[in-house]
Amino acid sequence: MHKRKLGNNLEVSAIGLGCMGMSFAYGPPKDTQEMTALLGAAVDRGVTFFDTAEVYGPFTNEELVGEALAPFRREVVIATKFGFNLSTAVDLRTVRGSRSLDSRPEHIKQAVEGSLKRLKVEAIDLLYQHRVDPEVPIEEVAGAVQELIQAGKVKHFGLSEAGVQTLRRAHAVQPVTALQSEYSLWTRTPEAEVIPTLEELGIGFVPYSPLGRGFLTGKMDATTTFDSADFRTSLPRFTPEALQANQALIDLLARIAQRRQATPAQVAIAWLLAQKPWIVPIPGTTRLDRLEENLAAVAVELLPEDLEDMDSASAKMTIHGARYPERLEEMTGR
Repeated sequence: MHKRKLGNNLEVSAIGLGCMGMSFAYGPPKDTQEMTALLGAAVDRGVTFFDTAEVYGPFTNEELVGEALAPFRREVVIATKFGFNLSTAVDLRTVRGSRSLDSRPEHIKQAVEGSLKRLKVEAIDLLYQHRVDPEVPIEEVAGAVQELIQAGKVKHFGLSEAGVQTLRRAHAVQPVTALQSEYSLWTRTPEAEVIPTLEELGIGFVPYSPLGRGFLTGKMDATTTFDSADFRTSLPRFTPEALQANQALIDLLARIAQRRQATPAQVAIAWLLAQKPWIVPIPGTTRLDRLEENLAAVAVELLPEDLEDMDSASAKMTIHGARYPERLEEMTGR
């Protein structure tokens, strides 16, 4: 597995593993023993970057990741997140905007103590603010994380779904190692302002949902149904009408995949890797075959003509459906 660097000095595998779906958001939690084996298999295949959060469960995903990766602690980088009020934000389908957020410094420090125990670590490798809290100045958030870094409880500071002005203000207080936001061929909004700002400031980029929550694998169409506990049932892009309307993007990926003897999922990940050398996507999966397919994307070489074809064709497409319902969308880009 190739390595990439986030920020100035956090080296991770070129592709990480998003762990949320193992115990949260995409239907019932998966079997703990099976997920433990999958996490070990990821390490065996060169993955060193794992992503979780206290709200995933809540708590159970951190516990899973902490227990499963304990034997490999010196080999891996674990990222987790704070920032939700867990008394109100335990189900993505019922989150109610800013009322579900809490980034008060005292809450950050309390959250970190819990994450340290669940992850079975002495220091959190990368700590993200999960969503920007409009009630707490970002300078206070950055200052609280800085104190945790000075205390040896956190190594690196990150933000998730933050806007460029917030990034700049936070970075001025405590250098930001990475921004995590949604980015893929069907969510290209970071290209306008965010990516140029990250390049200017020397901040790494960690795209979540690089496969469009499964859509960019080419395995979905208008007839696809989801478990009642799957939060995609609340997302405008996953209505039958939107799934049908966005199939043109899958057709594009399939054409390039055939040309490069790859799968649509591998092309989608390879496209991200080709954008910048400091981009590290974190596709999630609960299946070994999908893990191996995703990791093989590092060997897919997209030529300049491939990238040009993808850019020109996708630029002519209109993506149907918002990526989040309004209550969740308002929590991004602040």
